[in-house]
Amino acid sequence: MEKSQHEVDENFPLFKPSLKPSTNSSPAATIIPQNNIITHENPNSITENTATFSELGLSEWAVKTCKELRMLAPRRVQQYCIPKILEGRHVIGIDETGSGKTAAFALPILQRLAEHPFGVFALVVTPTRELAFQLAEQFRALGSSLRLRIALIVGGMDMLRQTKELVARPHLVIATPGRINVLLKDNPEIAPVFSRTKFLVLDEADRVLDVGFQDELKFIFQSLPESRQNLFFSATTTSNLQKLRERYQDKLYAFEAYEGFKTVEKLTQQAVFIPKKVKDVYLLHILSKMKDTGVRSAIVFVSTCRDCHRLNLMLEVLDQEAAALYSFRSQAQRLEALHDFKSGKVPILLATDVAGRGLDIPTVDLVINYDVPRIPRDYIHRVGRTARAGRGGLALSLVTQNDVDLVRQIEALTKRQLDMIEYKENEVLSLMKKVFSAKNVANMKMIDDGFEDKAKERKKQKLKMLEEKGLLKQRSKRKRNKEFSKKGNKHEKVEVDASADIASLKKRSKKKL
Repeated sequence: MEKSQHEVDENFPLFKPSLKPSTNSSPAATIIPQNNIITHENPNSITENTATFSELGLSEWAVKTCKELRMLAPRRVQQYCIPKILEGRHVIGIDETGSGKTAAFALPILQRLAEHPFGVFALVVTPTRELAFQLAEQFRALGSSLRLRIALIVGGMDMLRQTKELVARPHLVIATPGRINVLLKDNPEIAPVFSRTKFLVLDEADRVLDVGFQDELKFIFQSLPESRQNLFFSATTTSNLQKLRERYQDKLYAFEAYEGFKTVEKLTQQAVFIPKKVKDVYLLHILSKMKDTGVRSAIVFVSTCRDCHRLNLMLEVLDQEAAALYSFRSQAQRLEALHDFKSGKVPILLATDVAGRGLDIPTVDLVINYDVPRIPRDYIHRVGRTARAGRGGLALSLVTQNDVDLVRQIEALTKRQLDMIEYKENEVLSLMKKVFSAKNVANMKMIDDGFEDKAKERKKQKLKMLEEKGLLKQRSKRKRNKEFSKKGNKHEKVEVDASADIASLKKRSKKKL
């Protein structure tokens, strides 16, 4: 299992010791009894249609809705988790991307709501605005026979209107941590709204439990009744999620479809080793071949908002239809970009990691890592945007000499080697003049639209927020430690290892396209 990038404070509300701690001080004493942990190293070994939705304890209306939505048989995470949620247990559900985790918690929540309709019945916390909108759509579809009232509480929208929606006590609140925290703190009328809440769901729980959200979550959890039922779902596990087992002990049921980190079997994972200065040229070559290779749509993941904006302008000059999704854009622009891509109006979505988790777009055939992610766990979430729900897909990473160590870490984490491929260099580089010209135009447009000034202002705001949370010192300390580790003989060894890895990657390049 990957060591967590962010350790949560032991005094954090979710991780306080259980009211009945074990008398045995050995580490094994804190582990949940084995019959409460379902772990399968090979998820494909679980037969997904061994039960029907009605046999899981769902009501007739819920079974009928599943049938109307063409959910003919429960997926493995649904099969194991739905009955436990209906029993009233806290649940951790870990399964691969596209495995049906949303329905695994939404169906039992809706069933309990139908039995005792009141608001606010459930609070669902998710890390990004786009995921919040998607969750609302899925809840509405699964609860189509109920008169559901859902409040979306996310950034970028009118706060006064959101306050009114909460005070009106909707059945479900789907929120991002930052915005719901602000509303709870600023308006004393809102906290009582959650006094009878029965369910708290952390969707993409590994991300939500990161230390970056810790202050927000503390206040949110303190506003909820202790008797609530807690549900945690994610595609990857971390030490923070493992700690929840100790916190809830025999009151918690944990389903893990696999141990460690995994990408789906039907996903083809490739990488191409290229010089950094021609990365844009290779990107255009790959995108221009989409129709010829039968690729309907592609998501291109970029590390920074700046590069995402620049590439969008560059592709516009090159007559490549694309939409861009990144945090600098307004909520209306973000939703428009996502809608245009989902509807097929544009075949390419350029995105930062705001689109890296949970988004369910069935027609995505290709995921391109324009930048290899700095955190290996993010690779799993990114490539999980394709090959969903049993379908195939392709993930392609553009690897430069600076990314070799990251590729090594990703392969170690997923226990799969990326297939190294090569493109016909003459064919690719014939686009160089056109791409460099478009790149210059894009850079000039960025100056004209004032992007750099906006970026500087956003950076100041981010640093101020980190300082207020006490995270700025931690960030500086990690940076100093990283710089220190590069000095002396260790640095020389790293250089030698990197050279060896580059040679190894080149040697592995077999397939020529």
